[in-house]
Amino acid sequence: MKYVVVSGGVVSGLGKGVTASSIGLILKSCGFRVTAIKIDPYLNIDAGTMSPIEHGEVYVLDDGGEVDLDLGNYERFMDIKLTSENNITTGKVYKQVLEKERRGDYLGKTVQVVPHITDAIQEWIERAARIPVDGQSGPADVCVIELGGTIGDIESMPFINALGQFSYRVGSENFCLIHVSLVPVLNVVGEQKTKPTQHSVRDLRGLGLSPNILACRSTKPLEDTVKAKLSQFCQVPMENVVTLYDCPNIWHIPLLLKEQKAHEAILRVLNLTGVAKEPALEEWSLMAKMSDKLHVPVRIAVVGKYTELLDSYLSIHKALLHASVARRKKLVIDWISASDLELGAKKEKPDEYKAVWKLLKGADGILVPGGFGNRGVQGKILAAKYARENKVPYLGICLGMQLAVIEYARTVLGLPDANSTELDPNTKSPCVVFMPEGSKTHMGGTMRLGSRRTYFQAKDSKSAKLYGNRSFVDERHRHRYEVNPAMVPRLESCGLTFSGKDESGERMEIVELPNHPFYVGAQFHPEYKSRPGKPSPLFLGLIGAACGELDNVLQQSCQETAVSRPQSNGKLERVYLKGTAKKPVSVVYSLCS
Repeated sequence: MKYVVVSGGVVSGLGKGVTASSIGLILKSCGFRVTAIKIDPYLNIDAGTMSPIEHGEVYVLDDGGEVDLDLGNYERFMDIKLTSENNITTGKVYKQVLEKERRGDYLGKTVQVVPHITDAIQEWIERAARIPVDGQSGPADVCVIELGGTIGDIESMPFINALGQFSYRVGSENFCLIHVSLVPVLNVVGEQKTKPTQHSVRDLRGLGLSPNILACRSTKPLEDTVKAKLSQFCQVPMENVVTLYDCPNIWHIPLLLKEQKAHEAILRVLNLTGVAKEPALEEWSLMAKMSDKLHVPVRIAVVGKYTELLDSYLSIHKALLHASVARRKKLVIDWISASDLELGAKKEKPDEYKAVWKLLKGADGILVPGGFGNRGVQGKILAAKYARENKVPYLGICLGMQLAVIEYARTVLGLPDANSTELDPNTKSPCVVFMPEGSKTHMGGTMRLGSRRTYFQAKDSKSAKLYGNRSFVDERHRHRYEVNPAMVPRLESCGLTFSGKDESGERMEIVELPNHPFYVGAQFHPEYKSRPGKPSPLFLGLIGAACGELDNVLQQSCQETAVSRPQSNGKLERVYLKGTAKKPVSVVYSLCS
């Protein structure tokens, strides 16, 4: 097993996750099987109880793991399926060591950070690296490890010490350290400054790790003199100093690394030069360039609770992007704070109230994502009502689906007190109720989590057609409350259709309004399985409806299992898995997966 470690210095938020994802993609394109691990030094067991506003979205894996959003980047770039073992936290490691201490596994020894915690970290890395994540049997060839935080953070020290021991144990030919650092440009002098990176590398060396490659974040490409200076003072070969400068979109980052031959530097360090293929990134390159050239806009209003930090809805954003690029449209997202749509905001913030309603009414489509708690709920209900009454394409995810059902019950069924027992435990018309498979008292890891199967109830529903007329689909969940099955007959008698249910028929997974252009709610989170070139079917449906192309999307049956292959002339060739191809077409055909 070969290991590539990505660390960061100077400041947080430099893009270590995208860098690690891009490295994984390049190595995969060179013919290697790749896996990934994210190390998060915080004391939390996982990301499940963290505020999205503070930490960004909680990404959910097939096995129900609630993990850092960077694992979403790994899955999207490398097209792999990770497990909760691929996310290591201080909390997990200490919990494991303390449980062993309580069992007496250490035979009376004094349990210390070194060697017990550091040994546990190394064992976890080796164990997680061996887990197949690409659908094949056996371990991967290369494991990309991202060390969260910034060099110098006190909480990272045990992990840095463990990685220092690990590099010595596995050998230099099996360990490559890439250090992502900042090369700022001061406006006063306009010069690229190398001192922050020099100091960061010095701190890293003082902790027992020496970088093989420097990945320097900057607003523009590094000058040769700056590269030479960094090479001299950081003792890194000049050809191993690469620039990650600002790009139109992150799909360009793997291409930047390839252009600067970063993959060759990695392969030299890992002694893989003789067995690697030339990176095959032609399709990725055409996709990135095509995305930059799109000019016909499709405007989507995302009505959420955590819009202060856009990373709170990172997978939503990426899924919308994948679908819009597939339909060759330029995505424009209007981020709307749900609270600003409510009547209270009309009195307290009249200008903002007027502005957000103008955005909502100008949208081609409306998406209401998941969330927890009462804040912003009425605003989301108003958005669902506006979309339903004005025939605006609507996609509700998790809470967004539940609130669409509640709005329908209030307005169409004439139940003004219809609500969720999560929001009003004493409601007389409980449309959404707590469904066993979790705990009401413990927050972490107690929800209905991970991949669950949804069975389509009718093949003529929009959702069934979008998924290629399959009988079922597996999607990821993260929720405690669901549509009350006792209310379903009444709701369906008034026009709603629950087109997707679980195997028992008791859990409502997909709701649709048949007499609406596109009004769909999903209890699951389809955004987690969307990939570049393979957009989520429900997001593809929303974008298709928003730009007036839903009929085309539905007609492009996924039963033929065709994928899009960009050509040099900018058009996209429809290629079948059997290897045959038909004439070039100007639309993307999604792979239903």
